[in-house]
Amino acid sequence: MVHLWVRAEQRAHEKRVGLTPAGAAKLIARGFDISVEDSATRIIPTEGYREAGCTIVAEGSWPDAPRDAIIFGLKELPDDGTPLLHRHIMFGHAFKGQPAGRILLDRFKVGGGALYDLEYLVDETGRRVAAFGYWAGYAGAAVALKCWMAQKTGGIAGPVGDYPSSPHLLADLQEQMVGIGTERPTAIVIGALGRVGSGASDLCTAMGVPTTAWDMTETASGGPFPEILGHDIFLNCILARPGTPVFVPASAKTAQRNLTVIGDIACDPDSDFSPIKVYDRATTWDAPALRVHDTPLLDVTAIDNLPSMLPLEASEDFAEQLFPSLLALAELNNGVWARAYSIFNDHIERL
Repeated sequence: MVHLWVRAEQRAHEKRVGLTPAGAAKLIARGFDISVEDSATRIIPTEGYREAGCTIVAEGSWPDAPRDAIIFGLKELPDDGTPLLHRHIMFGHAFKGQPAGRILLDRFKVGGGALYDLEYLVDETGRRVAAFGYWAGYAGAAVALKCWMAQKTGGIAGPVGDYPSSPHLLADLQEQMVGIGTERPTAIVIGALGRVGSGASDLCTAMGVPTTAWDMTETASGGPFPEILGHDIFLNCILARPGTPVFVPASAKTAQRNLTVIGDIACDPDSDFSPIKVYDRATTWDAPALRVHDTPLLDVTAIDNLPSMLPLEASEDFAEQLFPSLLALAELNNGVWARAYSIFNDHIERL
């Protein structure tokens, strides 16, 4: 029997979950034991999981879960340095040289647990089996547009929050846009054919923003890419990895340009492979814009949990994508789970 323990997210502004009550009921029918931590902030109420047949446990009790339980969450664990004894499914952000990632891997090595990183759950072709990408792109483009509108009114973007649905988000943007008049920015999306880029492009289209769509063909030369500086908003939708070209060099700060807002939706500023060299830290919900140059203006927005702005749609979409892989959890030594463990083990051995 697989014991899946769905932990409550402990990060601020995080309401998403990777398993819906309907999905939990299907797993239970297949013989799974499902424990779900209570949570006052999760977008899907605890009662739905109780009605689905899950065992409800106290919020934050996962460290005391049975050793054979697989702990399933989305965002990072509390950074308390304790050894990690269990097998964890989550976004670890630990395999690209991130400083915090090294600390996380050390905790797994000491505790003897394992990380099945959601970013590295891939099929036989190397394609991710589940991603929040579309809603990350959609929300990221919305925040970038908020940054541009704030510049037009002489300020810098203020705090952002979550929305009940994407139509609510659009209505909010449209209301803010009234104060700008008829002017619209131009945008360029790199990675436009992927999930993230599709979401970003759809938001721009919905808001009447003329958008240039680039993908691998347009960036194959390796750069430089002066066309990016010719747009008002640049939306980066490509994950940083070895070989990723530099899209915005440090020199762009003082270059002649129309570009005033960078939306780094992929948001990996502390990776050596980051294609955007004008900033070095993520932004937050409370302060979504980082001003990196004053004259001419240049703001960067890089929030690393953007889909949480649309927590219900993002959760339902992701849970549906991931469900077939969860069904296969009994076969951890095969398929998607074996591939994810191999990546984790390779990094553990390098420590």
